[in-house]
Amino acid sequence: MKNTLKKLIPYALVGVMSGATTIGAYTYLNVKDKDLDFNYFAPKNNDAKYASFNMTGVGDDFVKAAKMTVPAVVSIKNFSNRKDRPSQQDLFEQFFGNPFGSSPRQQQTPPPNMPTGMGSGVIISPDGYIISNNHVIAGANKLEVVLSNKKSYVANLVGTDPTTDIALLKIEEKGLPYLNFANSDNVEVGQWVLAVGNPMGLNSTVTAGIVSAKGRSIDLLSQQSRTPIESFIQTDAAINPGNSGGALVDPNGELIGINSAISSKTGYYEGYGFAVPSNLARKVVEDIKKFGLVQRGFLGVIPLDLSDQGQVAAFNQQKRTNIKTGDGVYLVEVAAKGGAEDAGLRSGDIITKVDNTIVSNYYDLSFAVGSKRPGDKVAVTYLRNGKQNVVNVTLKDQKGGTSVRTKADLTVSERIGADFEPLSDKFKTDYGLNSGVIARNVQEGSEMAKIGVVDNYIVIEVNGKNVNSQKDVDKILQGYTGNVQIKFVDEYGRITTKGFKMP
Repeated sequence: MKNTLKKLIPYALVGVMSGATTIGAYTYLNVKDKDLDFNYFAPKNNDAKYASFNMTGVGDDFVKAAKMTVPAVVSIKNFSNRKDRPSQQDLFEQFFGNPFGSSPRQQQTPPPNMPTGMGSGVIISPDGYIISNNHVIAGANKLEVVLSNKKSYVANLVGTDPTTDIALLKIEEKGLPYLNFANSDNVEVGQWVLAVGNPMGLNSTVTAGIVSAKGRSIDLLSQQSRTPIESFIQTDAAINPGNSGGALVDPNGELIGINSAISSKTGYYEGYGFAVPSNLARKVVEDIKKFGLVQRGFLGVIPLDLSDQGQVAAFNQQKRTNIKTGDGVYLVEVAAKGGAEDAGLRSGDIITKVDNTIVSNYYDLSFAVGSKRPGDKVAVTYLRNGKQNVVNVTLKDQKGGTSVRTKADLTVSERIGADFEPLSDKFKTDYGLNSGVIARNVQEGSEMAKIGVVDNYIVIEVNGKNVNSQKDVDKILQGYTGNVQIKFVDEYGRITTKGFKMP
């Protein structure tokens, strides 16, 4: 956000200075009224009528869009009975900042039957599919959906994608009002938009603004995912806590984005709102509905964002190189047998374009590639020794495959969200353990993360059985569909047993 503000300040100064220059010149020249053609600055009476008519037209567009959108936007209540569940305010602070300053607040457990978090959602089909944000539904034991007509339902969570902060829910109902996805690639900077949601408990609130930027990254989703995809639509329509998961629509009432975050020092609206583009959100939803999980393609590279001066400086210092900052993504490493290596890309190449997307930074690359599926082909434009080249790359998944997968194809580690490494015999002896594996690569929002397990915690039992390797965990949980009990040791040496239903 600081970088964004720094970029905006010069433009603000230009505006101020331009205004001052105009006024100063007018005073200096002492131009009299008769010397000016005021018709250029102020409309005639007839022009004023036309101006009023035009504003009425815009207002009518807003009324039409609002009438279409409000019935399809719902309120979502997140219930959890876990004491370590983040409070509603904690969730707001994670995505909107702390309005009370940086002083830590005492954790409080919400009263029984009270939601621990609230947000918005958008009905996208008449049979009850609802799209929202992953952070709105995170950690929920129960999700309640309230329609604009106050009718409420208990929703089922169909699937989530922390990488894009998208979640898909389902309620059992038919004939519901819903919104169509628009093509977000056609959205233009400067066009009118409406944001519809339930900010701060104010149901069915509509605000208007314009699209102020496209393809914006704010380094937000790295809190949820190791491979975040950020290419937000930025708007100045007022968005506040509770708007998360709500609709950003065009004047035709078509869905162009899912409101996800604001950039703010106070936790409340300061002029910058961000929405996941509808094309990306639609792809995530289609994957979840069809396959049960998101299909995501990978190039198979370790990138360096050349637009990030800090990253480049640190890399140069560590590797004793002299890489220059600028636009594009420098390939630090190309994975063996990945799509990039198969296509002939190698370390030192600089990617500048993928298909029709200009790659100025890492987020451009992650959006262009991450919105594709394994097996898709992309045209990659890159620089090697100053010469531009183009090559077709077949994308692969993280396991090196080019085929789509369903939940049934997932490994145990993928389903519960963690890998496991054996403990050394010496470690077991030193700490008096008869068994144990070290948790690695614990995924944000995964089942393991939900019960409080993080990297380097030691899992000693699964379903009452000792585990000493990844194979032990796989053997116990492969094909298992019931409740899972995990006994683990935290960083303080405390032994805890918690559970979840096998996904």
